[in-house]
Amino acid sequence: MKLSEELIWRGFQAETTIKDPSNLDERKSKKFYLGADPSADSLTIGNLAALMMCACFVRHGYKPYLLVGGATGQIGDPKETGERDLKSIEEVEHNKACIKKQMEGIISPDSAANTKDDGDAENDDWEVTMVDNYDWFKDMNYLEFLRTVGKAFSMTQLLDRKFIQSRIGEGGSGISYAEFSYTLIQGYDFWHLYKKYGIDLQLCGADQYGNASTGIHLINKFENAEADVWSTPLIIDPVTGRKFGKSEGNAIWLSSKDNGQGNFTSVFDFYQFWLNQPDESVEYLLKIYTVYDKDEIEKILAEHKTAPEKRLAQKALAKGVTEVVHGKTSANAAITLTEILFGGKKLGVLSETEIENIALLLPTIKLSEDRPQINLVDALVESELVSSKTEARNMIKSNAVSVNGEKITDENFIIMSLSILKRGKNKFALVK
Repeated sequence: MKLSEELIWRGFQAETTIKDPSNLDERKSKKFYLGADPSADSLTIGNLAALMMCACFVRHGYKPYLLVGGATGQIGDPKETGERDLKSIEEVEHNKACIKKQMEGIISPDSAANTKDDGDAENDDWEVTMVDNYDWFKDMNYLEFLRTVGKAFSMTQLLDRKFIQSRIGEGGSGISYAEFSYTLIQGYDFWHLYKKYGIDLQLCGADQYGNASTGIHLINKFENAEADVWSTPLIIDPVTGRKFGKSEGNAIWLSSKDNGQGNFTSVFDFYQFWLNQPDESVEYLLKIYTVYDKDEIEKILAEHKTAPEKRLAQKALAKGVTEVVHGKTSANAAITLTEILFGGKKLGVLSETEIENIALLLPTIKLSEDRPQINLVDALVESELVSSKTEARNMIKSNAVSVNGEKITDENFIIMSLSILKRGKNKFALVK
């Protein structure tokens, strides 16, 4: 399958300046860039969709340049509903470091998104180039920017943008000059990267198409050259109609640990999110969020239809996405833990490796020769499933605590061997 065919088949096509997608297959310059602003210290699965599109380009021979917006992050990408809160410089720097690591991890030569079942870096003749627009904006002369970029645009061009109209039209919240200027800054990024690296293709989400097009105008005007934008649709939950993203209040984060702002989703919860997708969504999500090819997905869906109650498609989806974001070891641990908690698999059949991998996913209490046993109340507190012994006792009395699937109502219950604790519906810990 050619790049153009795969992009369309997977659903990675929204607005674009490329009239014939097949031109991507024989494009002379095979470089692109994708940008992300450090508005939080983790990306979400909404961002992941764009990164999976990038990986698709990489698999077909394109060289990736990933931009972290240290400059644009200090302004904030305009929303249709109102002004963003300005981030402190320290917060922007922290966020930059976190999302840079995530972007590199997914679009690296040996990430699951690019070299499925390979793992051999010697086979890869490219590398990720990370750039930060703060590097070229920190010494930018304001008058120079106005005389070049500012004079290149008429107010009519800018006022025609959808988000501008929604903000300044009747009933709009208004817009600051800073956010109004955001599109010029992003346009300059494209122009700068064209001059420095010869990049003539920007990839983005559909909501960034207008901002990306600003760069095309500057490249046309000052370089007398052509450039293009290829955008992917925003990912919409087919059942709820809601966008996958943090602005919708339903964020699933790529980070599995708290980097300081509480923006994380544990590996187990990440896996469960995909596992619980409805049948109506699963084909759509398999194409976007996994690297299974067309034959594999068709086989998965065919097997699923013969026994929908087994949720084979959801299991394949959850495994595939978790591998891309968190790696095979974590994905396999999430599968094993799910089978133990919900599938009747017994702890006693686990290997030492499987136990150690599960311990990476759950709060873990270790027994030893010095401490061969632990009281259930103490275990609940130490694992932070509860905040106090009083809460632990109340939970036990209210029949909300189980050990290895058995409800425990005795607050003096002693744990002496490998066990999984459960508090409520979805809080777990391991004793080993």
